[in-house]
Amino acid sequence: MAVVQLDTDDHQPENGFVSPETTSPGLLTRIDGSVLPFLGGFGKYQKQLIVLTWIPALFIGFTQYSDNFLLAQPNNTCVQPLANLTNGGGGGGGNHTAGHSALTDGPRHQKPAFIYANGSYGSHNYTHNMQCQCSEWTFELHTGLVQNVVTKWSLVCDSAWKVHIAKFSLLVGSIFGYLVFGILADWFGRHPVLIISVLFMLVFGLTVAFSVNVPMFSTLRFFEGFCLAGITLSLYVLRIELCLPGWRFSMTMVASFVVLGGQLLMPGVAYLCRDWQVLQAVIICPLLLMLSYIWIFPESLRWLLATQQYCRSKWIMGHIAKKNRVNMELDADNILTELQRALQKKPKKTCIVKMVGTRNLWKNIVVLCVNSLTGYGIHHCFARSMMDNEVQETTMFHNFYADYYTMAGIAVASCMALCPAVGLMGRRGGLLMFMIITALASLLQLGLLNLLGKYSNHLNIGTLNKNFSVAFSIIGMFSSHAVSNLSIFFCAEITPTVIRGGGLGLVLASAGFGMLTAPIMELHNQKGYFLHHIIFACCTLICIICILLLPETRYQPLPETLADGESYTRQPLLPPRKPGEQRLLLAQSESSRDYTRVHDTPLHEAATTTNDREGGVANCPAQTPGVGVG
Repeated sequence: MAVVQLDTDDHQPENGFVSPETTSPGLLTRIDGSVLPFLGGFGKYQKQLIVLTWIPALFIGFTQYSDNFLLAQPNNTCVQPLANLTNGGGGGGGNHTAGHSALTDGPRHQKPAFIYANGSYGSHNYTHNMQCQCSEWTFELHTGLVQNVVTKWSLVCDSAWKVHIAKFSLLVGSIFGYLVFGILADWFGRHPVLIISVLFMLVFGLTVAFSVNVPMFSTLRFFEGFCLAGITLSLYVLRIELCLPGWRFSMTMVASFVVLGGQLLMPGVAYLCRDWQVLQAVIICPLLLMLSYIWIFPESLRWLLATQQYCRSKWIMGHIAKKNRVNMELDADNILTELQRALQKKPKKTCIVKMVGTRNLWKNIVVLCVNSLTGYGIHHCFARSMMDNEVQETTMFHNFYADYYTMAGIAVASCMALCPAVGLMGRRGGLLMFMIITALASLLQLGLLNLLGKYSNHLNIGTLNKNFSVAFSIIGMFSSHAVSNLSIFFCAEITPTVIRGGGLGLVLASAGFGMLTAPIMELHNQKGYFLHHIIFACCTLICIICILLLPETRYQPLPETLADGESYTRQPLLPPRKPGEQRLLLAQSESSRDYTRVHDTPLHEAATTTNDREGGVANCPAQTPGVGVG
């Protein structure tokens, strides 16, 4: 499917939709087909810039998974119970002693922990079942740190809710950051958003390490997540816009593996730092190197050409050609000539709000936003099922490192499976396959396992039921992780360059809302968890239908304008049977076929005879009223 430019003639709006603004077709609008090949294609300079987008991904991974360590729940033991207890309190003190003895027996008496959809490690809030009349606690962490935020300010018992607020802060900040920086990236450019985000990330990230109380920590974490979203989004867009169609997916997946590398290395970094403040400073300070991007990383040439900023485009094109050692005098397509004629044009920038007036584009983005939300939301349901207490007693998931690396291993396996699946079936086919697997795993876990659970005592299949639950949970996390990653990448390809930042910001914010369901459920002590799982299971069924409405973007040039984005329409999921088969109901060659010999057919002769008779009757004198014409 080729991207076709719409006509530039003025058309009246139809059915309440606003026709997207169009530009005259030319070489400067065919960036993947003309401009980038003229500058050396995916040359050495572009590959160097791609590597520069991979390096920060490692430190982004550190920050995204830092909650696992900064806010990890410790094993807490009361060493100084309150002495001034009333009679009722004395009874509570007796209960507290029993709780204390259970705690001192070891971590096996603690309620099991689980991992959030974004990898955040937390424990079930069972402190309401304990007597928390204690003036002094001792804590034991199993994350490699000697002290973290929870142990420093004793965020247990009645203060445990503050941990969940701190977890909200980073996610909510990221959601707002994706929305705001997405719009700014379309209006001011990708490069300014990247540099501003890095500067403020350094300020807020380092200040977090010097927090003096929990409210200060949570507030600064909000702004840290806000700036982290700007870095993540701008690097993602820059990486996509640097690549030719055949390289986009592979370069993006390498960045995903680098982020997962940060997740895998994080326990070792935490063990070396030992203190949460040192850990926070260590994962933020490397971003100082990104300040050099002010000089060594250029603005996106694709965005400059799409917004008609041709003066800046001319300089960057010359810089790229020089780095790739391309002789610009060999301009067979007269690209420089057309660029010279277009220098007087005024820049035209577009806001994501104009997406509402389109016919197809807004539907595609909304579908992918729902897919991303569902993928991350249901991921938590599977993770919670796998880490459930009844399942945990018979499986290997019994400590922090086992939980953490199990989740990381599933994510790595998901990304590894995503590469060949998308290569064979394309973006839409791969997304559909992983969403179907997610739906099946969810429905089987909700329906089949609950049915088996009712008869487990009679049939003696309790162990089998638990093993099936673990298997379906792992399969569900595997496929839902793939759905989330592919939805984000798919949106970056479908959204036109002029609003790509805003479109990508919407789908990333939707992913953030999906992640947010994990700490919300934890805050409510997992109340309504079953309904939560049912809702997301129903969403997977809706997503399967909606995915069929998406176009296929594999090996297609990126859309540059809203008109290009509108030209991406749905095509059959399976290829045509014959290579030359037309998809239209009536091909152009058939519409111009000669029908002059059709009068030779018997049907045409019979029709002609009938018409002659009717014509003869019509020429007869008028008959008596009421008498039928024979």
